[in-house]
Amino acid sequence: MKSLLIAVVGALAFAAPALGACAKPKVSLTKLEGEVMCPICHTTLDQSNSLAAQQIEAFIAARIARCETEAQIKRELVENYGTVILAAPPRRGFDLLAWWLPLGGIILAAVLVGFGAWRWRNAREPDDAPPIDEETERRIDDLLAHFD
Repeated sequence: MKSLLIAVVGALAFAAPALGACAKPKVSLTKLEGEVMCPICHTTLDQSNSLAAQQIEAFIAARIARCETEAQIKRELVENYGTVILAAPPRRGFDLLAWWLPLGGIILAAVLVGFGAWRWRNAREPDDAPPIDEETERRIDDLLAHFD
């Protein structure tokens, strides 16, 4: 019994440091660099060299080392900087409008162009011109014969 207790205590002693570090992080810094904006130059972190971007990258790297998920890291960044820190607005609430407004605009533009083309085609004058008399037709044929 005593040896079993020693084995369990030894296993726990070796397991404690392993629990402190992630075996496999749930998110990478490279992925988040493309999804988080620099508050100074308004580009993604992977395109920015500003001091603020470097500080945010260090913050993200520290959170990844603590095995936090992407959602947890982003939530904390939004709490500190607001939703402008995210490269893409959230897909809920009023921010959902940022996703649907461009799509709605494209669809509306396509419908308006189609309707305009349909009206333009139907608005042309019908071919109600009076027929050409025989004398005029003969003169046209003579003039065209000179070009052949």
